[in-house]
Amino acid sequence: MATVALVGVQWGDEGKGKVTDFLAAQADIIVRYQGGNNAGHTVVVGEEEFRLHLLPSGILYPEKTCILGNGMVVDPAVLIEEIRGLMRRGVKMARLLISERAHVIFPYHRLLDQAQEAWKGNRRIGTTGRGIGPAYMDKMARTGLRVVDLIDPETFRRRLEENVTFKNALFERVYGTETVSLPELYEIYEGYAAFLRKYVVDTGVVLYDAIKKGQKVLFEGAQGTLLDVDHGTYPYVTSSNPTAGGVCTGTGIGPRAIDCIVGVAKAYTTRVGEGPFPTELRDRIGAEIRR
Repeated sequence: MATVALVGVQWGDEGKGKVTDFLAAQADIIVRYQGGNNAGHTVVVGEEEFRLHLLPSGILYPEKTCILGNGMVVDPAVLIEEIRGLMRRGVKMARLLISERAHVIFPYHRLLDQAQEAWKGNRRIGTTGRGIGPAYMDKMARTGLRVVDLIDPETFRRRLEENVTFKNALFERVYGTETVSLPELYEIYEGYAAFLRKYVVDTGVVLYDAIKKGQKVLFEGAQGTLLDVDHGTYPYVTSSNPTAGGVCTGTGIGPRAIDCIVGVAKAYTTRVGEGPFPTELRDRIGAEIRR
């Protein structure tokens, strides 16, 4: 094992968590490269079960370095809750690193996610409502706030005010929904910044140096190939690139640095949410599998 990318080859839920945990034991560094807390991996260690949404599965190994890559969108409230929950169970966080270029999810992203789904009615995508898509929208519109902005108080205040002003106008004039409070939001996220600051680095440099030294790196994908925003069943897809190409844009490494790509599939395909599912079994066998 050198540098390995692990991807789901269906619509997610292929059992990537179990495979990731197996491969993580052989790696020096484990990296999440896309998505946010719309992912979910369950890992069992001994008699204990751990549910992870943002942190890489390798976080359960104290000697492993775990990275949240620049291609992710991070909800600080969820991440901090996950970190604290694991720390209470004796898991160490000394080797956790967060890319300064990862984008940050705010409450207005979640509100916008829910408002857009309600607006679409029976044409809804079936999102998780956790603000993932709207956060990626802001990233592509070049208005998003990154982790590096979050930990710079002056920049953060200015950029947050710009975003809150625009989003509140959108909520009031288009969706007719509740707005968000700038002072309250700033205070809460200042606390998040203080907690997360020690983990924030330029992870692209860390990965480049590690690969150059011959360290073993595992890139852990979320969702699956058929949910890729470019190559999946659009528009019923996620907002990022779970395919192997997403490793490069989501971490900053070049494609030649990936030695192996492992695809994970399960014996029967399932799909969560809306969208086409041409092989769905609508008979007794399908009902039995769904039980």
